[in-house]
Amino acid sequence: MAKLRFNFRSQELRHYVDVTVVIPTDHYAYSADAPRQNLDKRDHVLQPGMKYRTVYLIHGGGDDDTLTYRYTNAERYAEDSNVMLVTPDIANSFGLDTEYGVNYQTFLSRELPAVIRALFPSSSRREDNFIVGYAMGGNVALGTALLHPELYAECVDISGGIGMTLATETLQSELEGDFFRQNFGIYNSSFGKGSAIPGSDRDIRSALDRDLANGMLPALHILCGSKEFIRERVEGDVRVLREKGIHVDFRLEDGYDHNFAFWDHAIHEALSDILPLG
Repeated sequence: MAKLRFNFRSQELRHYVDVTVVIPTDHYAYSADAPRQNLDKRDHVLQPGMKYRTVYLIHGGGDDDTLTYRYTNAERYAEDSNVMLVTPDIANSFGLDTEYGVNYQTFLSRELPAVIRALFPSSSRREDNFIVGYAMGGNVALGTALLHPELYAECVDISGGIGMTLATETLQSELEGDFFRQNFGIYNSSFGKGSAIPGSDRDIRSALDRDLANGMLPALHILCGSKEFIRERVEGDVRVLREKGIHVDFRLEDGYDHNFAFWDHAIHEALSDILPLG
């Protein structure tokens, strides 16, 4: 596996940003006649201009792009599935064009794919692109997939319990209450007033309705541990989808809590079983 962390100046974020990229290489020979060891299972040959299916893997709140790879085996799972991973550092942004003026959603949905496809061997075809996230990143994955359904064939939301939600009233209640103001002020400073959410670009239920009207919706998968404190909020998103007659692959994983033990398991499940990468 090739793994690198690169840094570039983002036009949308207006600062330099780190992105971790992993590219499967262990099964590729540099030429058809290159010598191989007996145990060297290189069953593909590198070709000029070749492109990889790509999974945008979004980290959780309080993490950065490195923690995903330090606390899970995502790199190995990507190698096994022959897929490229892209993990940007989006800070505690909830993947929004924030109220305080930093455009993380535009960065994720417009700038980052353009940069990745120009600099790395990433396929631009919708059917080759997927978005996965855990914790805060789960909500970012779901929100980005619904706001920009033309980008991704499928979305996997793992433990998405804070941030964008299909239960618009829940988000409004959180923003209008005291808990986040007193304990996590960046939540309100990112989303703004609860009264302004309906119909805005932070209201992904409205985005879902537009997707349905336009006939373009990624396949949706939602995973949650049975012991997670955000389980009720996750199930609220599932309920909205089902009420609208949308098929959602919801997996409530018994015995798992809101931690990396579950997220490692779920990322493996996403890359090895859920997404059509084989």
